Order: sequence, then structure tokens, then C-alpha cells
Amino acid sequence: MRVKNFKSQFQNSRSSRAMTFESESVGNGNPEEETHQAEGKTVAANGKADISAKQEANGKYDRPRKRFTWQEIHRHNQKEDQWLVIDRKVYNVTDWANRHPGGHRLLNHYAGQDATDVFRAMHDHLDIVQLYQKPLLIGELDPGEPSQEKNKNAQLVEDFQALRKSLEAMKMFDINPRFFFLHFCQIIILETLAWLTVHHLGTSWPVTIFISIILAISQAQSGFLQHDLGHISISKKLKWKRLMQRLVMSNFKGLSVDWWNHRHFQHHVKTNIYPKDPDTDVGPLFLLGKTHPVKYGKKKIKYINYEKQHLYFYMVALPFMMPVYFNMSSIYFMYLHWCWVDIAWVASFYIRNLITFGPFYGIFGTMLLIFLVKILESPWIAYVTQMSHIPMEMNEEKNEDWVSTQVIATCNVEQSFFNDWFTGHLNFQIEHQALKKSGALWVDAYYKT
Repeated sequence: MRVKNFKSQFQNSRSSRAMTFESESVGNGNPEEETHQAEGKTVAANGKADISAKQEANGKYDRPRKRFTWQEIHRHNQKEDQWLVIDRKVYNVTDWANRHPGGHRLLNHYAGQDATDVFRAMHDHLDIVQLYQKPLLIGELDPGEPSQEKNKNAQLVEDFQALRKSLEAMKMFDINPRFFFLHFCQIIILETLAWLTVHHLGTSWPVTIFISIILAISQAQSGFLQHDLGHISISKKLKWKRLMQRLVMSNFKGLSVDWWNHRHFQHHVKTNIYPKDPDTDVGPLFLLGKTHPVKYGKKKIKYINYEKQHLYFYMVALPFMMPVYFNMSSIYFMYLHWCWVDIAWVASFYIRNLITFGPFYGIFGTMLLIFLVKILESPWIAYVTQMSHIPMEMNEEKNEDWVSTQVIATCNVEQSFFNDWFTGHLNFQIEHQALKKSGALWVDAYYKT
């Protein structure tokens, strides 16, 4: 989908504070993916209520609703005291946060704020989620209060919500199983082609380089497919989605699904907001945006010469993001959280490769082949995933409306068959100027304060 016209209209709206626009909403990344039917279960809200979700859903329990002002709600923005607003209803999620299937940080990030639009974007199965919401309900906004905080663009939010309803009515979010089936078949064909090549032509250097390129393409396309699986863009059935994501992400790529979901959900709810978006916090190796460099500069922190970090990016980030940074982060996350299911699935990636290529290269040679494939894949993934946001605005929390934070943090892309395939239908734009500007900010703070 082209977003160029929408971006232009949006920029005008930020000065006029009103607009009518075209856009696309961020995909259905769904933290409720592990949530199942709540019948017979109870949920405690702030330690004061133990109410059957099924009883709530059937209307057998009627909680008197208190009315709150935004000023009152803003005060409940700490980890130990978290309120948030969805559709003018006020929820106390303090005790629920640690049980939230998408992770407690998603709720922490919106404590004391309106979360209506991000809630709708991140939850696809509202009938299930609402069973868990009702015991957490403590009141509603006072009738005299606006639906969003006063610093947010009410007209923009209203237009965005109307646009989303129109797109849903046009079935723009409907799943196309044939498209994703062909995407999956592409990966199987590439993996099979690599094995057939080495089986018939041997393990010479030209053959090894050729199959490494084929496998790198398979790895990149697997990453794009699992991204769509993570957003429930392929199947509405959560169990099938979860199984397919583990197959593609863990068995095909050797990375933890729980690790990816943990990072990626935070990225979508607070895109380019430091430090809530994990993709913006890549120190001490690189400093991004305006806040992080100044923070390091004022504290006289100099692990490397950050003024030259835009040059280091090509030597370090491009080749080693996948084989080192992503793999080590995934392994550490699984160890820290004891993700036994993920550990087993990731182990199946290495077992599968040893069975497939071990007879030709041996154990050590197969591990080197995997490392080489990931080095070749790394620049591709770095350009597509990182460059779509790094050149855009990065700042600390400003509590802007959700649609504004999404648009100002995303690059334009011109649609073409190659662009769609190469990016996995993700927006991207290759610019390294953001790293250079951040380095200059660090220099100013380091030497002039």
C-alpha cells in the first residue's frame, strides 16, 4: 500500500491539528495469542476483587462505576500503580500486568494514558479479551472529560478510527491463505534446492557459496513470514498461528518466538520512543535519536568514538546483527526466562541442519555454514528492519496519540513487485544520516557540557 500521500497529509495535520487522510494501520500483533477461554477462571483486580469473568460476561455482576478525570488517571503511571483508559473506560491493571500474555511492559508503557487505538490494533480476538477486561474495570471518564488527553489530536484520532472501520468494512484486513501458502512454498523450494545442489555437485567452494546464498534468501523470507504470523495475519486460529510461527521462526531460523514477540510488541506500541522501544536502545555500541547520545555525552561515556558510529555501522551491524546480536539475545532471553518449549524448537533448527548437511560438511563444517548463511542474511535484514525506523524521529515519551507516533516513526516506500518481495511487505528507506546526526549530538554533549 502506498503511504506517501498519507505522510504528506499527516505532516500538514501536525501543524493545523486536524486532517482527513489515507493510511494503513500497524498489523495485528496480538499479545492475547496465549489467552484461552476464561470460563470458570477468576481474575483479581488490584487485590480487591475476585470476580468470575464468565459471570461478568453474562451480566450477572454489576459493578458501580466511578468517574475519573484525566488528572487523576495520570497519577497512576507507575509500575506498582497502573491505570489505563480504553474506550473511555478506566482499568486498574496493576496486578494483571505480570499475567498479561503480551508481557507486563506493554501495560507499563501505557500506564496513566489512553490506550484505545493501540488496544484495538494489538488484539484481534476481542470476545476473549473482554472476559479478562471486565474484572479490571474500576470506572469511566467523567462526562466532561474528552476521550483523549488534551494534548492529543482529537480530530486525527477520530479520523483514524473512522478510517479503520471503513477498511474493516471493505474487508481489507481479511486473510489471503493462498498468498501465504505460496510464500511458505518458496521457502521449502529454496531449502530443497540447497540440499539437492550439494548432494549432486559436492562441497566445493563455488557450490558452498551458491547454497549459502540460496539459504540466506530462505532465511530472510522465513523472517518476513514469521513476522506476519506474529501479527496473526495468516490464521485467526491462535493455536495454528502459534505452531506455524514456532515452525518458521525456531525450526527454520533458529530464533526464539517468545524473544521476538517480547521485543516486537513493545516496538509497535511505542515505536521509536526511547527507551520503551527496544529497537532504539542499542547502546553502548550505537546511540540513536536525540536523547540517548546526549545522555551518554553528559555522563562522559565513551566506549567508542560515537562521532564515527555511522562508519562502524557498516563494519559491525551489517554483517553481525543476525549471527551475533540476534542469536545471542535470543539465547539469553530463553535462558533468563527458562523458555523450555522455545529451547526445544531452536534446538530442532540445528538438528535439522546437521541431518541435512552434516553428511557433507561434518558437524564443524555445518556450524560454519550456518554462520556464513546468517552473515549473508544480516545486511538484508538490517536494511529492511532497521532502516525503516532509524532515519525517522526518535524521542522520549511525549504521550502523543497512537496514530501520530506510528506515522512519524515510519518511512515511505514505493510499491513494486521487487520491493514487496525484498522487504517482505515492510516499509523501509536506506539512510545512514540518523547515525551521523546522533554522533554529532554526542560530541556536543561530551565536549561542551
